[in-house]
Amino acid sequence: MRLAALYDIHGNLPALEAVLTEIERAGVDRVVVGGDVLPGPMAPETLERLQSLTVPTEFLRGNGDRETLQERPDRPSRVPEPARQQLRWCRRQLSGAQALTIEAWPLTLRYDVPRVGSVLFCHATPRNDEEVFTHLVPEPLLQPIFDGVADLVVCGHTHVQFDMMVGRTRVVNAGSVGMPFGTTGAHWLLIDSGRSGDLPAREAVELRRTTYDLDAAAAAVRRTAFPEAEQFASVYILNPPDMLETFTTYARASLEGAAHGA
Repeated sequence: MRLAALYDIHGNLPALEAVLTEIERAGVDRVVVGGDVLPGPMAPETLERLQSLTVPTEFLRGNGDRETLQERPDRPSRVPEPARQQLRWCRRQLSGAQALTIEAWPLTLRYDVPRVGSVLFCHATPRNDEEVFTHLVPEPLLQPIFDGVADLVVCGHTHVQFDMMVGRTRVVNAGSVGMPFGTTGAHWLLIDSGRSGDLPAREAVELRRTTYDLDAAAAAVRRTAFPEAEQFASVYILNPPDMLETFTTYARASLEGAAHGA
């Protein structure tokens, strides 16, 4: 079996289309969409494209999906106002049926994959949909979250690909299809459970980066009415920022505080 994990698409339909072309060439048998289809400039179209796939496809609900559904002007929120405008815009684009579909997505999925073992898919961490961590966070801080929950945990949320061990558990961040940090392209994960019989088990999990026409994608985003469309195009598609150090500093402080009961 070959399984593709697509995370953090954020309404970037051109990036998704490029990945789907590569998935078809790779003969993928199943797709897991790991959350944060929303918000983004082509959110409804992106959701419809994913729902049209002919291979079995399952969805997780990410914090972006959740916050889009929950956003109301009179509702208290920690989200900055510019981001809330994006959430409200995306919420208005969704039909009632689409909103109900997203609301029903689970927070985690679990598979038993030959040669890989038990695989847990989550958006951020197994315990919530917005916890931040990177591969540079000291392992002892991550062990209470990951050690022993599965043989392999696949996550996203931070839009940064990495592959690490936490105790007995391998933790892999699939990166972001639509808004990667650090490098351009559409980032995703392929799990090949043994179509090549001599493939080492370690190599059954592969981080992928798909190139696509960035200028055309940026132009398509600029043609939408998405709030901050120019920023999405010029920053998140054409010049992705390097957020690794920022995320690591934040994650370490947060997890150390939690460990000490702060």
